Amino acid sequence: MTALSLTNVNKSFGKVHVLKDISFEVEDGEFVVFVGPSGCGKSTLLRVIAGLEDATSGEIKIGEDVVNLTPPSKRGIAMVFQSYALYPHLNVRGNMSLALKQEGQSKNVIAERVNKAAAMLNLGEYLERFPSELSGGQRQRVAIGRAIVREPKLFLFDEPLSNLDAALRMNTRIEIANLHKQLSASMIYVTHDQTEAMTLADKIVVLRDGRVEQIGSPMDLYNNPANKFVAGFLGSPSMNFFPAGLVSEGDDRTIGIRPEDLFVAEDGALSATVTHVEKLGGDTNVVARLDSHQITARLFGQHDVEEGTGIRFGFAPERIYRFDQEGARLSQ
Repeated sequence: MTALSLTNVNKSFGKVHVLKDISFEVEDGEFVVFVGPSGCGKSTLLRVIAGLEDATSGEIKIGEDVVNLTPPSKRGIAMVFQSYALYPHLNVRGNMSLALKQEGQSKNVIAERVNKAAAMLNLGEYLERFPSELSGGQRQRVAIGRAIVREPKLFLFDEPLSNLDAALRMNTRIEIANLHKQLSASMIYVTHDQTEAMTLADKIVVLRDGRVEQIGSPMDLYNNPANKFVAGFLGSPSMNFFPAGLVSEGDDRTIGIRPEDLFVAEDGALSATVTHVEKLGGDTNVVARLDSHQITARLFGQHDVEEGTGIRFGFAPERIYRFDQEGARLSQ
């Protein structure tokens, strides 16, 4: 069954056309991630789904119901915000149970749901604490717990990890992934972090300038990008791009090679000058100047490479991506 479907959804703020003919579906139990650069419309799209913004045109269905005119509280959704949005005067139990009290749920139902959610999120020992007594990661778990207790048809996450440091982001990302497995719930997650997208999603929706560029599984988009934008957006370090003529292909196409597909070789086709070296322990990123273009090679393990020295890179021909002048992917 389809949990959510959007058909030709548009959103304008005055003369500014923010969302342009957005169409896609979210299946029951699917984890869908919206990614794209700042200003691409991903958070606006989430707010339109939630009912916090009205669609200018198009149809939004949650389950079998068209919800364009349905208020947010009646859509069967729960939203987790970047800012946590916890009530400082309520303890953890109070924050997690407030929406259920407003719905008129019984004390037994409220206690059962709050305790169950707290157990899932390892919040049992914090139920009597107030937000000011919690770490950022704990506050985010409370915000997620507040959504869980409502037992919504659809969970919406708006960049929930962006306020956390790197270690907490990774831990909380794993918690969200485990939570999705436990609940088997439909979830939509907005992020600008492609690592979050790649590790969490069943399906990624890549957005640019209010349009859908490509939809697919993380590895399908990584291995088979439809265009230069998608190829460059997914992957860290990002894909290298340079004119085909630099590898003797002699035309106006653009070549793309991922950093991990480059290797050091004395007879390599690419002759460059090292400009920067990042020694990460398990990997070494070598940044080099190729003609007037910067390229990055991700080398496995530890390598002693000196800045300012010449270097040659090789690559397997089957790992090349080719793009036309407009950025569309060409067949291999």
